[in-house]
Amino acid sequence: MLSLNKIFTKLVKGKNGNASRKPEEPIIVPRAEHDISRKQISQNALNVLYTLKDAGFEAYLVGGCVRDLLLGHEPKDFDVSTNALPEQVHKLFRRSRLIGRRFKLVHVRFGREVIEVATFRAPPGANGDVDAQGRIVQDNVYGTLEQDAWRRDFTVNALYYNIRDFSIIDYTGGIEDLNAGVIRLIGDVETRYREDPVRMLRALRFVAKLGLQVDAKTEQGIFNWGSLLKDIPPARLFDETLKLYLSGNAAVTHELLCHYGLFDHMYPQTAVLLHQEEDNYPRTLLMKALENTDSRIDANKPVTPAFLFAAILWEPVRQRMQLLMENGMPEIPAMQRAASEVITDQIQRVAIPKRYSLVTRDIWTLQPRLTKRQGKRAFKSLLHPKFRAAYDFLALRSDAGEPLAELVDWWTTFQDVSATEQQTMVDTLGGEPQGRKPRRRRRRRKPAAKKSQDQE
Repeated sequence: MLSLNKIFTKLVKGKNGNASRKPEEPIIVPRAEHDISRKQISQNALNVLYTLKDAGFEAYLVGGCVRDLLLGHEPKDFDVSTNALPEQVHKLFRRSRLIGRRFKLVHVRFGREVIEVATFRAPPGANGDVDAQGRIVQDNVYGTLEQDAWRRDFTVNALYYNIRDFSIIDYTGGIEDLNAGVIRLIGDVETRYREDPVRMLRALRFVAKLGLQVDAKTEQGIFNWGSLLKDIPPARLFDETLKLYLSGNAAVTHELLCHYGLFDHMYPQTAVLLHQEEDNYPRTLLMKALENTDSRIDANKPVTPAFLFAAILWEPVRQRMQLLMENGMPEIPAMQRAASEVITDQIQRVAIPKRYSLVTRDIWTLQPRLTKRQGKRAFKSLLHPKFRAAYDFLALRSDAGEPLAELVDWWTTFQDVSATEQQTMVDTLGGEPQGRKPRRRRRRRKPAAKKSQDQE
């Protein structure tokens, strides 16, 4: 934060030549007055910037990477803004591709790293690119650097790093807001939220990630227009869910989503039950899952969205399964049906791709199977491809207060002992012994048909 404080102090004192600027002119922070160095910037991003510059185009780092560098954080990725059209950018880079329809841009690939390059955008609305609700449906109207700055979402994301002279350009007051620790929408709050309701989710993600506070008007708008999230395509909300919950701040982010009522619009089945919780359940299970997710990310361990969705939707599945069982359905079929119904309802709001939903279903349907260990059942469960995820979920349920500690301990031991000891553990449970085959029913033969006198 030292760099930011130094910049802000000089802006206030007018030592950088911006004191006499006109209101419509940007604040320009020269290289000597900020601490952003090219050594902190991805070499691949620098290659893109210099290639655009050498081709005669304007080129800037923009958005979160500039914001994070000023705050002393290491950027997760680097985005570039330019006056070159997407097709012109695509021609400059061999390993690039055009993507998007509503918002066309270029991805330039360097191995695993992707540098996103976007052309300056003009304000929406002039060419019928906003629908009746005020939502942007087409955003390929190109403009100037200044127009691009004013159409961005938050002031702290509208900062540009100029590769020509290494200065920082600020049209919207982003440096001042960063110094004050504030997330503020650019322009009229209702208009900006109606243009893209996902901006509400982004605001809360930045609060959780950066420890900033939401400006009063920006905050009130979330309460007023949170229901607009219902109109966002489920596939896009799936992408936003991953950003919200798999960025290392899941527990704090979830509390914010619930506080502002946005979780209700994304996961209504779970939200209703969270409001009706008893003895701090099911909130305890979900929060423990989110804390565990944060811990794994901090330790650079892998996390799977399937486990996250299993935790978010567990309580609706559990209650629906119990209702089906009360109506006479056996436990495992009841679990299978409950899982299908809950996922079917959920994907109307937040899409869950099959590569994740199938794993989520396996985690759930293995829960009742893990209670059935006699005979060959324990060995079959242990060999299931998703056993480990199901076992971890069983342990999570135990940690959340369900009376499953003894069962978790049994499976913990069962995984680590020899095959002979495993067999002894199963035999100790009683019931059907290992190797005993179920009795087969003898098929009754049909009586031979009587021959007619003609056949004799």
